[in-house]
Amino acid sequence: MKYLVLENIRSAYNVGAMFRTADGAGIDKIFLIGHTPTPIDRFGRPQSEIQKTSLGASEYIPWEHYESAQSMLLQLQSKGVCVVAVEQTKNSISITDYLEPLQVAYVLGNEVEGVSQTILDIADTIIELPMLGKKESLNVSVTAGIVLYHGITKEK
Repeated sequence: MKYLVLENIRSAYNVGAMFRTADGAGIDKIFLIGHTPTPIDRFGRPQSEIQKTSLGASEYIPWEHYESAQSMLLQLQSKGVCVVAVEQTKNSISITDYLEPLQVAYVLGNEVEGVSQTILDIADTIIELPMLGKKESLNVSVTAGIVLYHGITKEK
């Protein structure tokens, strides 16, 4: 099983783009955390920005919303899922040195603040993308694409 966890993403366009990428990369379910926009708004209507950028993937990829990720991630870990945070920290390893486990949940965080410390403390592994230019990071949806396709096989 392969999961994507989006923690407090601000942009519905980024969420939609990650739904589309998740479809191509064989993600089984997306967990939307905190104030991350969901494909269906609180009034039961489709969220137009997500629908537009996902090209419909948000209509068939299973998803769940949680206010907090902590208990959900601990439950996944109890089922043998490796929680991998994508963040630049003193404990992170380069994605080039990372081998994807069979069961994994990738956690991507807020566009400005990144992955919360609570999740970093829970994570089994923290990976980062090497940055060779002057900027310290990439757009979260671009990062998701790189991470989700790292080591992908044609098995699905």
